[in-house]
Amino acid sequence: MTLRPLIASALLLGTAASLSACSTLKGAGIGAAGGAGVAAATGGSVEKGAAVGGTAGAVVGTVAK
Repeated sequence: MTLRPLIASALLLGTAASLSACSTLKGAGIGAAGGAGVAAATGGSVEKGAAVGGTAGAVVGTVAK
């Protein structure tokens, strides 16, 4: 088992938490961009990274309201 998926998940959550704005839509957009970037950097699926990042960003944006 490699640490790559774990590292990618940690980076994704960190990006979503640190970059998300107070609005859900902005959080989702920033999270999607961060997720796509992390997925591209780690060799993962950019589409899946964007989807997971968008979801995480939306959640953080909602909670941060």
